Amino acid sequence: MKINSVDLFISAVRRSQYPTDNKPEFLLVGRSNVGKSSFINTIVNVKNMARVSATPGKTQTLNFYNVNNDFYLVDVPGYGYALTSKEQQKKFGLMIEEYLEKRDQLKRVFMLIDFRHKPTEDDLMMYNFLKYYHIPATIVATKVDKVPASKKDYNFKVIKDSFDLVVGDDIVLFSSVTKLGREDIIKKIEDLTIEIM
Repeated sequence: MKINSVDLFISAVRRSQYPTDNKPEFLLVGRSNVGKSSFINTIVNVKNMARVSATPGKTQTLNFYNVNNDFYLVDVPGYGYALTSKEQQKKFGLMIEEYLEKRDQLKRVFMLIDFRHKPTEDDLMMYNFLKYYHIPATIVATKVDKVPASKKDYNFKVIKDSFDLVVGDDIVLFSSVTKLGREDIIKKIEDLTIEIM
């Protein structure tokens, strides 16, 4: 699939603002600072489509990126950032839950984790949350370029052992620097988008 166009369709805070055109949607979740903006920019091949913030926890809305007029990448607030107030975290949680509960257009979640570290309690909780709603997920391990080759197999095993992956879920190694994993993600999106058309 060639990416020909992309634009930020809407930044939504409630269900009434979500797109109503029934295009397939792919949700991006992950801890603040895990590289969601870089992931979006790499996938759509546009340098500053999603702003890479110096301040983690900056995204406070559900951002719907319309890609090729065929599907949406949906970016949500990052979780687990210490400086976000408890009240704000609760608000984010409810916003994401409202989206997950009744969104038939959602085809898959790309859950980003940092390849350099063992998955956090927040990561495991988010994966279990997705499984509660029976939503298919791909774990995207970012920043792979920052890990020496000698440690890659070990880090991959730690991640694999941390998650009790259900059938159909998988792990993709990703780097916004080397573009590792980009084609795998695009192929998943393409397959699921074609399935619907």
